[in-house]
Amino acid sequence: MIKLRDVRPEDKNMLRDWRNKPEVSKYLYNDHHISQEEHDKWFRGIAVDPTCRYWIIACDDKDVGVVYLYNVDNKNKRCYWAFYVADPDTRGKGIGSFVEYSILKYVFEDLEMEKLCAEVLAFNEPVTNMHKSFGFVQEGYFRKHIRKDDRQEDIVCVAMLRDDWEARKSEIEHRLRKKALIK
Repeated sequence: MIKLRDVRPEDKNMLRDWRNKPEVSKYLYNDHHISQEEHDKWFRGIAVDPTCRYWIIACDDKDVGVVYLYNVDNKNKRCYWAFYVADPDTRGKGIGSFVEYSILKYVFEDLEMEKLCAEVLAFNEPVTNMHKSFGFVQEGYFRKHIRKDDRQEDIVCVAMLRDDWEARKSEIEHRLRKKALIK
Protein backbone atom coordinates (compact mmCIF):
# COMPACT_ATOMS: atom_id res chain seq x y z
CA MET A 1 0.00 0.00 0.00
CA ILE A 2 1.30 3.45 -0.99
CA LYS A 3 0.43 6.59 0.93
CA LEU A 4 1.64 10.11 1.57
CA ARG A 5 2.16 11.63 4.99
CA ASP A 6 3.29 15.05 6.13
CA VAL A 7 7.00 15.52 6.77
CA ARG A 8 7.70 15.47 10.51
CA PRO A 9 10.67 16.85 12.49
CA GLU A 10 11.99 13.33 13.00
CA ASP A 11 12.33 12.96 9.19
CA LYS A 12 15.06 15.60 9.02
CA ASN A 13 18.09 13.31 9.04
CA MET A 14 16.49 10.75 6.73
CA LEU A 15 15.82 13.50 4.19
CA ARG A 16 19.43 14.68 4.32
CA ASP A 17 20.64 11.11 3.83
CA TRP A 18 18.35 10.72 0.83
CA ARG A 19 19.33 14.07 -0.70
CA ASN A 20 23.00 13.10 -0.46
CA LYS A 21 22.56 9.71 -2.17
CA PRO A 22 24.19 9.88 -5.63
CA GLU A 23 21.29 7.92 -7.14
CA VAL A 24 18.91 10.63 -5.85
CA SER A 25 21.01 13.78 -6.29
CA LYS A 26 21.66 12.74 -9.90
CA TYR A 27 18.08 13.89 -10.63
CA LEU A 28 18.01 16.98 -8.40
CA TYR A 29 19.11 20.46 -9.39
CA ASN A 30 21.45 20.52 -6.40
CA ASP A 31 23.93 17.65 -6.47
CA HIS A 32 26.68 18.79 -4.09
CA HIS A 33 27.11 17.08 -0.72
CA ILE A 34 24.70 18.78 1.69
CA SER A 35 26.23 19.60 5.06
CA GLN A 36 24.29 19.22 8.28
CA GLU A 37 24.25 23.00 8.76
CA GLU A 38 22.95 23.61 5.22
CA HIS A 39 20.32 20.91 5.62
CA ASP A 40 19.18 22.20 9.02
CA LYS A 41 18.67 25.67 7.53
CA TRP A 42 16.75 24.21 4.57
CA PHE A 43 14.59 22.06 6.85
CA ARG A 44 13.72 25.01 9.13
CA GLY A 45 12.83 26.99 6.02
CA ILE A 46 10.42 24.47 4.51
CA ALA A 47 8.59 24.23 7.82
CA VAL A 48 7.56 27.90 7.69
CA ASP A 49 7.52 28.65 3.95
CA PRO A 50 3.90 29.05 2.76
CA THR A 51 4.98 28.56 -0.87
CA CYS A 52 5.95 24.92 -0.40
CA ARG A 53 4.60 21.69 1.05
CA TYR A 54 6.43 18.38 1.62
CA TRP A 55 5.22 14.81 2.12
CA ILE A 56 6.98 11.52 2.74
CA ILE A 57 6.07 8.70 0.37
CA ALA A 58 5.51 5.42 2.23
CA CYS A 59 5.17 2.01 0.61
CA ASP A 60 4.05 -0.90 2.77
CA ASP A 61 4.70 1.26 5.86
CA LYS A 62 8.30 1.96 4.80
CA ASP A 63 9.42 5.53 4.05
CA VAL A 64 10.75 5.44 0.48
CA GLY A 65 10.76 8.97 -0.92
CA VAL A 66 9.49 12.51 -0.90
CA VAL A 67 7.07 14.60 -2.94
CA TYR A 68 6.74 18.34 -2.71
CA LEU A 69 5.07 21.42 -4.07
CA TYR A 70 7.07 24.61 -4.43
CA ASN A 71 6.60 28.12 -5.80
CA VAL A 72 2.95 27.91 -4.79
CA ASP A 73 1.49 31.09 -6.25
CA ASN A 74 -2.04 31.69 -4.98
CA LYS A 75 -2.45 34.93 -6.93
CA ASN A 76 -1.77 33.29 -10.30
CA LYS A 77 -3.20 29.91 -9.20
CA ARG A 78 -0.15 27.82 -10.15
CA CYS A 79 2.60 25.83 -8.52
CA TYR A 80 5.44 23.43 -9.28
CA TRP A 81 6.04 19.93 -8.03
CA ALA A 82 8.72 17.26 -7.89
CA PHE A 83 9.32 13.91 -6.24
CA TYR A 84 11.92 11.22 -5.86
CA VAL A 85 12.01 7.64 -4.69
CA ALA A 86 15.11 7.10 -2.57
CA ASP A 87 14.65 3.37 -2.00
CA PRO A 88 15.70 1.51 -5.18
CA ASP A 89 13.96 -1.68 -4.00
CA THR A 90 10.54 -0.05 -4.32
CA ARG A 91 10.94 1.32 -7.84
CA GLY A 92 8.63 -0.18 -10.43
CA LYS A 93 5.76 -0.73 -7.97
CA GLY A 94 3.62 2.11 -9.27
CA ILE A 95 4.81 4.63 -6.70
CA GLY A 96 5.36 7.35 -9.30
CA SER A 97 1.88 6.89 -10.75
CA PHE A 98 0.24 6.93 -7.32
CA VAL A 99 2.17 10.06 -6.32
CA GLU A 100 1.41 11.83 -9.60
CA TYR A 101 -2.32 11.13 -9.25
CA SER A 102 -2.33 12.20 -5.59
CA ILE A 103 -0.61 15.49 -6.35
CA LEU A 104 -2.86 16.25 -9.32
CA LYS A 105 -5.94 15.60 -7.22
CA TYR A 106 -4.62 17.71 -4.33
CA VAL A 107 -3.47 20.64 -6.48
CA PHE A 108 -6.58 20.91 -8.63
CA GLU A 109 -9.28 19.82 -6.19
CA ASP A 110 -8.03 20.90 -2.77
CA LEU A 111 -5.85 23.91 -3.59
CA GLU A 112 -8.00 24.83 -6.61
CA MET A 113 -4.99 25.77 -8.70
CA GLU A 114 -5.29 26.36 -12.44
CA LYS A 115 -1.86 25.06 -13.43
CA LEU A 116 0.68 22.52 -12.17
CA CYS A 117 4.21 22.71 -13.56
CA ALA A 118 7.30 20.52 -13.36
CA GLU A 119 10.87 20.80 -14.52
CA VAL A 120 12.74 17.60 -15.33
CA LEU A 121 16.36 17.08 -16.29
CA ALA A 122 16.21 16.19 -20.00
CA PHE A 123 18.12 12.93 -19.55
CA ASN A 124 15.40 11.71 -17.16
CA GLU A 125 13.12 10.65 -20.00
CA PRO A 126 11.14 8.08 -17.96
CA VAL A 127 9.81 10.81 -15.66
CA THR A 128 9.08 13.19 -18.53
CA ASN A 129 7.21 10.38 -20.29
CA MET A 130 5.27 9.53 -17.13
CA HIS A 131 4.16 13.16 -16.78
CA LYS A 132 3.05 13.19 -20.41
CA SER A 133 1.12 9.94 -19.91
CA PHE A 134 -0.94 11.76 -17.27
CA GLY A 135 -1.66 14.64 -19.64
CA PHE A 136 1.17 17.06 -18.95
CA VAL A 137 2.20 19.04 -22.01
CA GLN A 138 5.75 20.13 -22.77
CA GLU A 139 5.76 23.92 -22.61
CA GLY A 140 9.46 24.59 -22.75
CA TYR A 141 12.96 23.31 -23.11
CA PHE A 142 15.78 25.16 -21.37
CA ARG A 143 19.09 24.36 -23.01
CA LYS A 144 22.17 24.07 -20.79
CA HIS A 145 20.13 25.40 -17.88
CA ILE A 146 21.60 23.56 -14.86
CA ARG A 147 25.23 22.75 -14.03
CA LYS A 148 25.74 19.19 -12.78
CA ASP A 149 28.98 17.23 -12.57
CA ASP A 150 30.84 19.93 -14.50
CA ARG A 151 28.33 19.72 -17.37
CA GLN A 152 25.48 21.94 -18.40
CA GLU A 153 22.20 20.00 -18.49
CA ASP A 154 18.99 20.73 -20.37
CA ILE A 155 15.62 21.00 -18.63
CA VAL A 156 12.22 19.92 -19.97
CA CYS A 157 9.32 22.05 -18.70
CA VAL A 158 5.91 20.39 -18.57
CA ALA A 159 2.58 21.59 -17.22
CA MET A 160 -1.02 20.56 -16.80
CA LEU A 161 -4.02 22.86 -16.63
CA ARG A 162 -7.08 22.28 -14.48
CA ASP A 163 -9.13 21.76 -17.67
CA ASP A 164 -6.69 19.03 -18.77
CA TRP A 165 -7.05 17.33 -15.38
CA GLU A 166 -10.82 17.44 -15.49
CA ALA A 167 -10.81 15.98 -19.02
CA ARG A 168 -8.37 13.16 -18.11
CA LYS A 169 -9.27 12.41 -14.48
CA SER A 170 -11.71 9.54 -15.18
CA GLU A 171 -9.32 7.83 -17.59
CA ILE A 172 -6.41 8.20 -15.14
CA GLU A 173 -8.47 6.84 -12.26
CA HIS A 174 -9.63 3.89 -14.37
CA ARG A 175 -6.03 3.10 -15.33
CA LEU A 176 -4.81 3.28 -11.73
CA ARG A 177 -7.72 1.21 -10.40
CA LYS A 178 -6.85 -1.55 -12.88
CA LYS A 179 -3.33 -1.57 -11.40
CA ALA A 180 -4.80 -1.54 -7.84
CA LEU A 181 -2.97 1.72 -7.08
CA ILE A 182 -6.14 3.53 -5.98
CA LYS A 183 -9.59 2.38 -4.85
